[in-house]
Amino acid sequence: MTHLAPRHPSTPLAPTLLASALGALLLAGCSGNPTPAASVPTAEVKAVRETAAVATRDDAADDPAIWRNAANPAASLIVATDKKAGLHVYGLDGADKFFIQAGRVNNVDLLDGVMVKGQSAILVVASDRNDEKNAKLALYTLDPATAALTPLGIVAAGDGESYGLCLAQLPGSDTVHAFAAIKDGTINQIALDLGGATPTGRVVRSMKVPSQVEGCVVDTASGTLYVGEENVGVWAFSTGADAPTEGRLFAKADGAQLVADVEGLALAPGSDGRGYLVVSSQGDNAYTLYGLADGAYVGRFRIVDNGAGVDGTSETDGIALMAGDFGPDFPGGLFVAQDGDNAPQPQNFKLVSWQAVVDALGLK
Repeated sequence: MTHLAPRHPSTPLAPTLLASALGALLLAGCSGNPTPAASVPTAEVKAVRETAAVATRDDAADDPAIWRNAANPAASLIVATDKKAGLHVYGLDGADKFFIQAGRVNNVDLLDGVMVKGQSAILVVASDRNDEKNAKLALYTLDPATAALTPLGIVAAGDGESYGLCLAQLPGSDTVHAFAAIKDGTINQIALDLGGATPTGRVVRSMKVPSQVEGCVVDTASGTLYVGEENVGVWAFSTGADAPTEGRLFAKADGAQLVADVEGLALAPGSDGRGYLVVSSQGDNAYTLYGLADGAYVGRFRIVDNGAGVDGTSETDGIALMAGDFGPDFPGGLFVAQDGDNAPQPQNFKLVSWQAVVDALGLK
Protein backbone atom coordinates (compact mmCIF):
# COMPACT_ATOMS: atom_id res chain seq x y z
CA MET A 1 0.00 0.00 0.00
CA THR A 2 1.51 3.34 -1.05
CA HIS A 3 0.91 6.23 1.33
CA LEU A 4 0.70 9.58 -0.41
CA ALA A 5 0.43 13.13 0.83
CA PRO A 6 -3.06 14.70 0.93
CA ARG A 7 -3.82 16.55 -2.27
CA HIS A 8 -7.41 15.98 -3.32
CA PRO A 9 -9.47 19.08 -3.94
CA SER A 10 -12.95 19.17 -2.55
CA THR A 11 -15.10 17.75 -5.34
CA PRO A 12 -18.89 17.44 -5.26
CA LEU A 13 -20.01 13.83 -5.30
CA ALA A 14 -22.06 12.86 -8.35
CA PRO A 15 -25.07 10.63 -7.82
CA THR A 16 -23.70 7.16 -8.38
CA LEU A 17 -26.61 5.49 -10.11
CA LEU A 18 -27.27 8.26 -12.61
CA ALA A 19 -23.68 8.83 -13.68
CA SER A 20 -22.88 5.14 -13.86
CA ALA A 21 -25.98 4.36 -15.88
CA LEU A 22 -25.10 7.10 -18.37
CA GLY A 23 -21.55 5.80 -18.57
CA ALA A 24 -22.80 2.28 -19.18
CA LEU A 25 -25.03 3.47 -22.04
CA LEU A 26 -22.20 5.39 -23.64
CA LEU A 27 -19.90 2.40 -23.37
CA ALA A 28 -22.34 -0.28 -24.46
CA GLY A 29 -20.41 -0.74 -27.68
CA CYS A 30 -17.09 -1.04 -25.83
CA SER A 31 -17.80 -4.01 -23.60
CA GLY A 32 -16.72 -6.65 -26.12
CA ASN A 33 -13.27 -6.38 -27.68
CA PRO A 34 -12.90 -2.63 -28.30
CA THR A 35 -10.01 -1.25 -30.28
CA PRO A 36 -8.41 1.88 -28.81
CA ALA A 37 -7.82 4.95 -30.90
CA ALA A 38 -4.54 4.55 -32.79
CA SER A 39 -3.67 8.15 -31.90
CA VAL A 40 -3.22 7.36 -28.18
CA PRO A 41 0.52 6.85 -27.61
CA THR A 42 1.36 3.78 -25.54
CA ALA A 43 4.88 3.24 -24.22
CA GLU A 44 6.45 -0.20 -24.12
CA VAL A 45 8.21 -1.51 -21.02
CA LYS A 46 10.01 -4.85 -20.91
CA ALA A 47 9.17 -7.48 -18.34
CA VAL A 48 12.13 -8.27 -16.11
CA ARG A 49 11.04 -11.60 -14.72
CA GLU A 50 8.02 -13.87 -14.32
CA THR A 51 6.68 -16.11 -11.61
CA ALA A 52 6.18 -19.82 -11.91
CA ALA A 53 2.83 -20.61 -13.51
CA VAL A 54 -0.17 -21.50 -11.37
CA ALA A 55 -1.14 -25.16 -11.34
CA THR A 56 -4.65 -24.80 -12.78
CA ARG A 57 -5.52 -24.04 -16.41
CA ASP A 58 -7.64 -21.48 -18.23
CA ASP A 59 -8.53 -18.28 -16.36
CA ALA A 60 -6.91 -18.98 -12.97
CA ALA A 61 -4.18 -16.56 -11.88
CA ASP A 62 -5.77 -13.29 -10.81
CA ASP A 63 -4.39 -10.82 -8.28
CA PRO A 64 -1.02 -10.09 -6.58
CA ALA A 65 0.06 -8.22 -3.44
CA ILE A 66 3.62 -7.21 -2.52
CA TRP A 67 5.52 -7.42 0.77
CA ARG A 68 8.80 -5.50 0.85
CA ASN A 69 11.64 -6.72 3.05
CA ALA A 70 13.14 -3.42 4.17
CA ALA A 71 16.24 -5.11 5.64
CA ASN A 72 16.88 -7.20 2.52
CA PRO A 73 14.83 -5.93 -0.43
CA ALA A 74 15.85 -8.79 -2.69
CA ALA A 75 14.16 -11.16 -0.20
CA SER A 76 10.76 -9.51 -0.67
CA LEU A 77 7.70 -11.63 -1.42
CA ILE A 78 4.64 -11.62 -3.67
CA VAL A 79 1.36 -13.20 -2.54
CA ALA A 80 -0.96 -14.04 -5.42
CA THR A 81 -4.20 -15.88 -6.07
CA ASP A 82 -5.04 -18.90 -8.15
CA LYS A 83 -8.77 -18.27 -8.15
CA LYS A 84 -9.52 -21.95 -8.70
CA ALA A 85 -7.27 -23.32 -5.97
CA GLY A 86 -5.68 -21.01 -3.38
CA LEU A 87 -2.80 -18.68 -2.60
CA HIS A 88 0.82 -18.76 -3.81
CA VAL A 89 3.81 -16.97 -2.30
CA TYR A 90 6.58 -16.14 -4.77
CA GLY A 91 10.09 -14.77 -4.36
CA LEU A 92 11.45 -12.00 -6.57
CA ASP A 93 13.22 -14.71 -8.54
CA GLY A 94 9.77 -15.95 -9.53
CA ALA A 95 10.07 -19.21 -7.62
CA ASP A 96 6.95 -20.59 -5.95
CA LYS A 97 7.95 -20.69 -2.29
CA PHE A 98 4.62 -21.67 -0.71
CA PHE A 99 1.08 -22.65 -1.65
CA ILE A 100 -1.99 -23.04 0.52
CA GLN A 101 -5.24 -24.54 -0.69
CA ALA A 102 -8.16 -22.15 -0.24
CA GLY A 103 -10.52 -22.98 -3.06
CA ARG A 104 -11.96 -20.06 -4.99
CA VAL A 105 -10.17 -16.93 -3.78
CA ASN A 106 -10.20 -13.96 -6.14
CA ASN A 107 -8.38 -10.81 -4.96
CA VAL A 108 -5.73 -10.44 -2.27
CA ASP A 109 -4.12 -7.61 -0.31
CA LEU A 110 -1.72 -7.36 2.64
CA LEU A 111 -0.60 -4.96 5.33
CA ASP A 112 2.62 -5.10 7.37
CA GLY A 113 2.89 -4.09 11.02
CA VAL A 114 -0.69 -5.01 11.92
CA MET A 115 -1.45 -6.05 15.49
CA VAL A 116 -2.84 -9.59 15.37
CA LYS A 117 -3.58 -11.23 18.73
CA GLY A 118 -1.34 -8.65 20.39
CA GLN A 119 1.66 -9.13 18.12
CA SER A 120 2.86 -7.27 15.06
CA ALA A 121 2.27 -9.33 11.92
CA ILE A 122 1.94 -9.26 8.15
CA LEU A 123 -1.80 -9.59 7.54
CA VAL A 124 -2.96 -11.17 4.27
CA VAL A 125 -6.64 -11.11 3.27
CA ALA A 126 -8.24 -12.73 0.23
CA SER A 127 -11.77 -12.48 -1.11
CA ASP A 128 -13.37 -15.91 -0.58
CA ARG A 129 -15.97 -16.80 -3.21
CA ASN A 130 -16.47 -20.47 -2.35
CA ASP A 131 -20.06 -19.63 -1.40
CA GLU A 132 -21.48 -17.44 -4.17
CA LYS A 133 -24.45 -16.35 -2.06
CA ASN A 134 -22.46 -15.31 1.00
CA ALA A 135 -19.32 -13.24 0.52
CA LYS A 136 -16.45 -13.96 2.88
CA LEU A 137 -12.89 -12.88 3.60
CA ALA A 138 -10.12 -15.41 4.26
CA LEU A 139 -7.49 -14.07 6.68
CA TYR A 140 -3.87 -15.22 7.10
CA THR A 141 -0.55 -14.14 8.51
CA LEU A 142 2.60 -14.28 6.38
CA ASP A 143 5.90 -15.49 7.86
CA PRO A 144 8.61 -13.58 5.97
CA ALA A 145 11.31 -16.09 6.94
CA THR A 146 9.55 -19.17 5.56
CA ALA A 147 7.06 -17.53 3.14
CA ALA A 148 4.35 -19.61 4.84
CA LEU A 149 0.75 -18.46 5.22
CA THR A 150 -1.04 -19.38 8.45
CA PRO A 151 -4.86 -19.23 8.42
CA LEU A 152 -6.50 -16.94 10.99
CA GLY A 153 -10.13 -17.51 10.11
CA ILE A 154 -13.03 -16.49 7.88
CA VAL A 155 -15.00 -13.23 8.19
CA ALA A 156 -18.42 -12.58 6.64
CA ALA A 157 -18.39 -9.81 4.02
CA GLY A 158 -22.06 -9.47 3.02
CA ASP A 159 -24.60 -11.01 0.65
CA GLY A 160 -23.53 -12.14 -2.79
CA GLU A 161 -20.34 -13.35 -4.45
CA SER A 162 -17.07 -12.03 -3.03
CA TYR A 163 -14.91 -10.48 -5.76
CA GLY A 164 -12.62 -7.48 -5.26
CA LEU A 165 -10.69 -6.71 -2.09
CA CYS A 166 -8.36 -4.04 -0.68
CA LEU A 167 -7.14 -3.16 2.81
CA ALA A 168 -6.31 0.05 4.65
CA GLN A 169 -5.51 1.44 8.07
CA LEU A 170 -7.21 4.81 7.97
CA PRO A 171 -5.57 7.94 9.43
CA GLY A 172 -5.96 8.27 13.19
CA SER A 173 -6.94 4.64 13.72
CA ASP A 174 -5.22 1.30 14.24
CA THR A 175 -8.25 -0.58 12.94
CA VAL A 176 -7.78 -2.42 9.66
CA HIS A 177 -10.61 -1.85 7.20
CA ALA A 178 -11.32 -4.35 4.44
CA PHE A 179 -13.18 -3.06 1.40
CA ALA A 180 -15.05 -6.04 -0.01
CA ALA A 181 -16.33 -5.56 -3.54
CA ILE A 182 -19.30 -7.84 -4.19
CA LYS A 183 -19.82 -8.93 -7.78
CA ASP A 184 -23.19 -7.11 -8.04
CA GLY A 185 -21.55 -3.71 -7.48
CA THR A 186 -21.84 -3.42 -3.70
CA ILE A 187 -18.74 -2.38 -1.78
CA ASN A 188 -18.84 -3.14 1.95
CA GLN A 189 -16.41 -1.37 4.27
CA ILE A 190 -15.62 -3.83 7.07
CA ALA A 191 -13.82 -2.97 10.30
CA LEU A 192 -11.77 -6.01 11.34
CA ASP A 193 -11.19 -7.04 14.96
CA LEU A 194 -7.95 -9.03 15.07
CA GLY A 195 -7.41 -9.17 18.80
CA GLY A 196 -9.32 -12.33 19.69
CA ALA A 197 -8.72 -16.02 19.13
CA THR A 198 -10.49 -15.74 15.77
CA PRO A 199 -10.98 -12.56 13.71
CA THR A 200 -14.35 -10.87 13.37
CA GLY A 201 -15.65 -8.06 11.19
CA ARG A 202 -18.35 -5.43 11.24
CA VAL A 203 -19.79 -3.67 8.18
CA VAL A 204 -19.53 0.05 8.97
CA ARG A 205 -20.89 1.35 5.66
CA SER A 206 -21.84 0.20 2.18
CA MET A 207 -21.45 1.81 -1.23
CA LYS A 208 -22.92 0.77 -4.57
CA VAL A 209 -22.48 1.04 -8.30
CA PRO A 210 -24.95 -0.56 -10.73
CA SER A 211 -22.76 -3.18 -12.40
CA GLN A 212 -19.87 -5.56 -11.79
CA VAL A 213 -16.88 -4.28 -9.82
CA GLU A 214 -13.55 -5.84 -8.96
CA GLY A 215 -10.28 -3.97 -8.45
CA CYS A 216 -9.93 -1.45 -5.65
CA VAL A 217 -7.24 0.47 -3.78
CA VAL A 218 -7.22 3.00 -0.92
CA ASP A 219 -5.18 6.20 -0.79
CA THR A 220 -4.93 6.43 2.99
CA ALA A 221 -3.42 9.91 2.94
CA SER A 222 -6.53 11.44 1.38
CA GLY A 223 -9.01 8.85 2.64
CA THR A 224 -10.13 7.95 -0.87
CA LEU A 225 -11.24 4.54 -2.08
CA TYR A 226 -10.91 3.87 -5.82
CA VAL A 227 -13.07 1.11 -7.30
CA GLY A 228 -13.19 -0.21 -10.85
CA GLU A 229 -16.64 -0.75 -12.37
CA GLU A 230 -15.59 -3.03 -15.19
CA ASN A 231 -17.59 -1.62 -18.12
CA VAL A 232 -17.80 1.99 -16.92
CA GLY A 233 -14.60 3.25 -15.30
CA VAL A 234 -13.10 4.09 -11.92
CA TRP A 235 -15.13 5.53 -9.05
CA ALA A 236 -13.80 7.50 -6.09
CA PHE A 237 -15.44 7.24 -2.66
CA SER A 238 -14.64 8.77 0.69
CA THR A 239 -13.66 6.24 3.36
CA GLY A 240 -14.81 8.31 6.34
CA ALA A 241 -17.32 6.57 8.62
CA ASP A 242 -19.76 9.48 8.36
CA ALA A 243 -19.04 10.40 4.74
CA PRO A 244 -21.66 10.18 1.99
CA THR A 245 -21.82 6.79 0.32
CA GLU A 246 -22.21 8.26 -3.18
CA GLY A 247 -19.12 8.29 -5.38
CA ARG A 248 -17.84 10.35 -8.27
CA LEU A 249 -16.70 8.99 -11.60
CA PHE A 250 -12.96 9.55 -11.46
CA ALA A 251 -11.95 8.08 -14.83
CA LYS A 252 -14.26 6.86 -17.62
CA ALA A 253 -13.55 3.85 -19.79
CA ASP A 254 -13.64 5.79 -23.05
CA GLY A 255 -12.41 3.02 -25.34
CA ALA A 256 -9.19 4.89 -26.10
CA GLN A 257 -7.23 5.96 -23.03
CA LEU A 258 -8.95 3.32 -20.88
CA VAL A 259 -10.53 0.27 -22.50
CA ALA A 260 -13.05 -1.95 -20.68
CA ASP A 261 -12.83 -4.21 -18.83
CA VAL A 262 -11.44 -2.06 -16.04
CA GLU A 263 -9.63 -4.47 -13.73
CA GLY A 264 -6.73 -4.05 -11.27
CA LEU A 265 -5.88 -0.74 -9.58
CA ALA A 266 -2.69 0.45 -7.88
CA LEU A 267 -1.20 3.68 -6.50
CA ALA A 268 2.08 5.18 -7.66
CA PRO A 269 4.03 7.89 -5.83
CA GLY A 270 5.31 11.05 -7.45
CA SER A 271 7.51 13.98 -6.49
CA ASP A 272 6.27 17.32 -5.10
CA GLY A 273 3.09 15.79 -3.75
CA ARG A 274 2.13 14.18 -7.03
CA GLY A 275 0.74 10.71 -7.22
CA TYR A 276 -0.90 8.50 -9.78
CA LEU A 277 -3.61 5.88 -10.08
CA VAL A 278 -2.60 2.96 -12.30
CA VAL A 279 -5.46 1.04 -13.95
CA SER A 280 -5.43 -2.22 -15.89
CA SER A 281 -6.94 -1.41 -19.29
CA GLN A 282 -7.74 -5.05 -19.91
CA GLY A 283 -9.50 -4.57 -23.23
CA ASP A 284 -6.32 -3.55 -25.03
CA ASN A 285 -3.62 -5.13 -22.86
CA ALA A 286 -2.34 -1.87 -21.41
CA TYR A 287 -2.09 0.14 -18.18
CA THR A 288 -3.35 3.71 -17.84
CA LEU A 289 -2.20 6.40 -15.39
CA TYR A 290 -4.22 9.30 -13.97
CA GLY A 291 -3.12 12.11 -11.67
CA LEU A 292 -4.61 11.73 -8.21
CA ALA A 293 -4.85 15.46 -7.66
CA ASP A 294 -7.13 16.19 -10.60
CA GLY A 295 -7.98 12.90 -12.34
CA ALA A 296 -6.15 14.08 -15.46
CA TYR A 297 -4.95 11.46 -17.93
CA VAL A 298 -1.17 11.08 -17.68
CA GLY A 299 -0.17 8.28 -20.06
CA ARG A 300 -0.26 4.55 -20.69
CA PHE A 301 2.10 1.65 -21.22
CA ARG A 302 2.26 -2.02 -22.17
CA ILE A 303 4.48 -4.78 -20.83
CA VAL A 304 6.33 -6.49 -23.68
CA ASP A 305 8.66 -9.45 -24.25
CA ASN A 306 12.12 -8.85 -22.79
CA GLY A 307 13.90 -10.83 -25.49
CA ALA A 308 15.34 -13.21 -22.90
CA GLY A 309 12.52 -15.70 -22.53
CA VAL A 310 9.95 -13.63 -20.59
CA ASP A 311 6.89 -12.61 -22.60
CA GLY A 312 4.73 -9.57 -22.06
CA THR A 313 1.26 -9.40 -20.57
CA SER A 314 -2.24 -9.53 -21.99
CA GLU A 315 -5.76 -9.28 -20.56
CA THR A 316 -4.41 -8.37 -17.13
CA ASP A 317 -6.67 -8.81 -14.13
CA GLY A 318 -4.90 -7.79 -10.91
CA ILE A 319 -1.88 -5.51 -10.49
CA ALA A 320 0.24 -4.43 -7.54
CA LEU A 321 2.80 -1.66 -7.13
CA MET A 322 5.14 -0.70 -4.33
CA ALA A 323 7.75 2.03 -4.26
CA GLY A 324 11.21 1.63 -2.76
CA ASP A 325 14.32 -0.40 -3.39
CA PHE A 326 13.73 -4.04 -4.33
CA GLY A 327 17.31 -4.85 -5.26
CA PRO A 328 19.37 -4.20 -8.39
CA ASP A 329 16.66 -5.30 -10.85
CA PHE A 330 13.97 -3.15 -9.25
CA PRO A 331 15.77 -0.14 -7.70
CA GLY A 332 12.88 2.31 -8.03
CA GLY A 333 9.96 0.08 -7.11
CA LEU A 334 8.23 -3.11 -8.20
CA PHE A 335 5.19 -3.48 -10.46
CA VAL A 336 3.52 -6.90 -10.71
CA ALA A 337 0.83 -7.76 -13.27
CA GLN A 338 -1.19 -10.89 -13.95
CA ASP A 339 -0.67 -12.30 -17.42
CA GLY A 340 -3.83 -13.68 -19.00
CA ASP A 341 -2.00 -15.55 -21.79
CA ASN A 342 1.18 -17.35 -20.78
CA ALA A 343 0.84 -20.16 -23.34
CA PRO A 344 1.84 -22.91 -23.49
CA GLN A 345 2.03 -22.74 -19.69
CA PRO A 346 -0.87 -21.74 -17.40
CA GLN A 347 -1.21 -18.10 -16.39
CA ASN A 348 1.34 -16.38 -14.18
CA PHE A 349 2.54 -12.94 -13.04
CA LYS A 350 5.11 -10.62 -14.64
CA LEU A 351 7.56 -8.48 -12.66
CA VAL A 352 8.50 -5.03 -13.99
CA SER A 353 10.85 -2.31 -12.79
CA TRP A 354 8.71 0.68 -11.87
CA GLN A 355 11.66 2.93 -12.69
CA ALA A 356 11.41 1.71 -16.28
CA VAL A 357 7.78 2.90 -16.35
CA VAL A 358 8.74 6.24 -14.83
CA ASP A 359 11.41 6.71 -17.48
CA ALA A 360 9.20 5.58 -20.36
CA LEU A 361 6.38 7.97 -19.44
CA GLY A 362 8.56 10.84 -18.19
CA LEU A 363 6.87 10.85 -14.80
CA LYS A 364 7.97 13.24 -12.07
